[in-house]
Amino acid sequence: MPTDFAATRDQFHLPEGVIYLDGNSLGPLPHAAAARVAACVTDEWGQMLIRGWNAAGWMDQPTRLGNRIARLIGAEPGSVVLGDTLSIKVYQALASALDMAPTRRVILSDTGNFPSDLYMAEGLCRTLGPDYRLVTVAPEEVASAITDEVAVLMLTEVDYRTGRKHDMAALTALAHEKGAIAVWDLAHSAGALPVDLAGCDADFAVGCTYKYLNSGPGGPAFIYVAPRHQDSTRPALSGWLGHAAPFAFDLSYRPGAGIERMRVGTPAILQMAALEASLDIWDRVDMADLRARSIALCEAFIAGVEAACPDLTLASPRDAAQRGSQVSFRHPEGYAIMQALISRGVIGDFRAPDILRFGFTPLYTSDADVHGAVAILAEIMAMSSWDRPEFKTRAKVT
Repeated sequence: MPTDFAATRDQFHLPEGVIYLDGNSLGPLPHAAAARVAACVTDEWGQMLIRGWNAAGWMDQPTRLGNRIARLIGAEPGSVVLGDTLSIKVYQALASALDMAPTRRVILSDTGNFPSDLYMAEGLCRTLGPDYRLVTVAPEEVASAITDEVAVLMLTEVDYRTGRKHDMAALTALAHEKGAIAVWDLAHSAGALPVDLAGCDADFAVGCTYKYLNSGPGGPAFIYVAPRHQDSTRPALSGWLGHAAPFAFDLSYRPGAGIERMRVGTPAILQMAALEASLDIWDRVDMADLRARSIALCEAFIAGVEAACPDLTLASPRDAAQRGSQVSFRHPEGYAIMQALISRGVIGDFRAPDILRFGFTPLYTSDADVHGAVAILAEIMAMSSWDRPEFKTRAKVT
């Protein structure tokens, strides 16, 4: 049965008068999440106290929810676990991958990668010593830059600024051909489009849950380790909950079995309760339906904006197959234009230096949202109503 996106939209709290096109940065609140978190607070934490780790299944949540996310990213059962932040998971995956290529010293990434991923790679290289280095090239030059020197290819599948989509299967195959390990960041892929980690033969993948997966601000990250690597992967961050027997309280670390060894710290139980409510909605969604609907929404928005706003320049790939589930336009006054849009109830966001970014999430984005956003944007551009001092004052979060 085709996915009913009108029914999934009804499962979210969408403030009246708001067109929300920023779910690629922070997903909205599922109606069921508030009640689920409240029950976790009052019935589990409140009544069970510490017994909740066993009685409410808190200790098993990272793996249980990981298995539910696995379906959305084409991962094998038992290959995904949740916890910590995305930056921590990037560090874990990179360090473990480097350990698997002990004679090589180069991490290859691209200039379109999210800066935090690059920062974590830089910090890891400094820790390991002067022989290790991060090399970045333009996204279009990645394939030709994968040489026999590369230990790890680290890429974000969908560019956070433009929505440009890498060919995961082709680049992973090329990395393996050259003897490198492939690490993929799915921050703008998980819940945005079909991903096939198993089919692409990826080695490691990481991602967050607060964007398209709607776990709320600060929601937990996840890490994927291909089953073929799990029992040989060395956890660089050897945390208590990744120990083979945490409650044996050994003084020396022994890695847990399989994906469990990639756990680090205490899981964020309240955030996982919110994520669980969102995943109940995702259980109704066919990823092929999601992709088709996403492309239709994005194409309609591009056509509308280009027809009505000639001063805006498309920054995203025109070919839908090369694009994630977001559309970006460029303008020198992009920040002010976005603030003017937000003041009119159309919420997207801005990415330096000049990008207006709009996310399209079929679970709750409608055709009426697209048409309404285009109309308001066209009016703002025609009237230059963005050209006001209050719209040009930069806030901490853009």
